[in-house]
Formats: sequence, structure tokens, C-alpha cells
Amino acid sequence: MEKQQTWFYVAALFIGVAIGLGNAEWGSALQYTVSPVLAILLYSMFAQIPFLQLKQSWSNVRFIGAVLTANFIIVPVVVWLLTWLFPQSPVVLIGVYLVLLTPCIDYVIVFTQLGRGNEKLMLAVTPILFVVQMVLLPVYLWLLTGKEAAELMRVGPFAEAFLFLIVIPLLLAILTQVLSRGNAGGEQVMNATAWLPVPLMALALVVVVASQIGKVYTDFAIIANVIPIYVAFLIVMPFLSRLVALLFRLDIGAGRALIFSSATRNSLVVLPLALALPGDGATIAAAAMVTQTIIELAGELIYIRLVPLFIMRDK
Repeated sequence: MEKQQTWFYVAALFIGVAIGLGNAEWGSALQYTVSPVLAILLYSMFAQIPFLQLKQSWSNVRFIGAVLTANFIIVPVVVWLLTWLFPQSPVVLIGVYLVLLTPCIDYVIVFTQLGRGNEKLMLAVTPILFVVQMVLLPVYLWLLTGKEAAELMRVGPFAEAFLFLIVIPLLLAILTQVLSRGNAGGEQVMNATAWLPVPLMALALVVVVASQIGKVYTDFAIIANVIPIYVAFLIVMPFLSRLVALLFRLDIGAGRALIFSSATRNSLVVLPLALALPGDGATIAAAAMVTQTIIELAGELIYIRLVPLFIMRDK
């Protein structure tokens, strides 16, 4: 199921589009399921991240340095330049920043494997990526959003979404890992949670796309303006990441993992933060993020071919 998950997600996108555009009432009703589905999805994802092996994640210092450099130095600069070249309204900018400033911590592992990269390194570094992005995201938003955009971000709803949809699922996942160690029943629970991410991700894509695609369609003139940003991001990041890989003298497998890490974003994890924006801001920002997910999945299908064959070939 993990090896074929890309096609599950593509099918889920089409199903979501069909529901949202085919029956507006169903699409509107599904918006109330988004938060619960995302909370369960995030718990299942976090349960698979080896937080209890965090010390082991520090064993490959060069790869960690390369990943942190690419994701938290190179990417913010690229995103700032792209949003300067393609100006957006404040509320769309928030959606763009939320999705592009946060590296993926879940299906990037599978895409790395499909692209013949070192998926074990990618898995090991996920706890570090998650912790660092959660710490730096508010800083980047403060630095990059203008005054007008900053006023849209009310602390209360934002903090509530972060607490109930990220912090609580994260703590429950860590608690599950702690209680399952050396416990046969706990191991069975962990094995059961390993089956959840792919179907729950597909379900989340269905409900998110179905509930937001109407807004994308209605405001397509607004949303279409962000497409060049997402496409340009997918084009430039592999080549910049390759330079970082050379700088840190990574081997081929680690270099490919770095490319996938820097180009794959964390849309569903930070989507609850976009949905916490007031009024129409939530739907427009979420629609901008859904658009990125659709473009990214198409880009990943190209990446898994081009990265090993052209961008970072075997010597």
C-alpha cells in the first residue's frame, strides 16, 4: 500500500474534485469533517516518526546539516524571491508561506525511496525536521508577512488549531510509543497504526479537496496567480539542493534524499493553521494550499524519474 500510495492520493484528488464540484452541498457538509480527519491522520503520522530514537537521528551530521541548510535557509530565501516576483494578496501569501516553509515529514519518505534515494536517512531525520519547522514557522511568518497579512492571523484560533490538531496528536503519538515499548499489546497497537497513514491521507485529501475545490473554482483568478510560484519552486529546488549536497559532500543516495526533502512540502500538517484564519481568509488560504498539493503530487511523479536519471545520476 505504501509503494502504491501515490496512486491512492491521485485517485483521492479526483474523487474530492468530483464530489466538491458535482454536489456543492456535500462539499460544504464535508468541511465539518476536515478537522477530525486531520487530527486522526496527524496522530497516525506522528506515531510512525521515531521520536524515541532522536539521538540516533544525529549520527549523520553532514546529512542533517544539509537538510537544515536546504529547508531552513535556502527555501525561505527562494520563497521570498518567488513571492516578490509573483505578488499575492495578504491572505493568499499566508497560505503560500504556511505550505512552502514547512518540509514534509511523511510521504516524502516513500517518494525518496521511489526516486532511489536513501529513505532510511530521510526517516531518521523526520523528528528533527518536525521540531525545527514548528519552532521556526512563527519566526518566518513574522519576518515575511507584511503588516496587513499579520493582522489576519489572530492568535486565539491559530493557537487553538495548533493545540488540538498538532500538539495533542503529537503528545498522544509519543505516549503511544512510550507505552508500547517492551509490551506485546503495545507493539500490536503500533503495528495497527502503521496501516493508518495511507488510507487516512487519502481520506483527508478527499474531504479537504471536496470542501475547498468550490472555493478554488470560484476564486480561480486569485488562486491561479500562485501556480507559477509552486511550479517555479518545484523546478529550482532540485538544482539548488544538488549544490547543497555537493557542498556537504553527500553520497548519491543522501543527495537524492535531500532533493526530495527540500522540494516536498507539509501541506496537510499545517492546513489546520490556515483553516484557523478568520472569515474568507481561511477558505482562500486553504484553497491556495490545496492547489500546492495537487501540483506537488504531479511534480513528485516527474521527480521519481528525473532525479535518479538526470539531476543526481549514479557515477
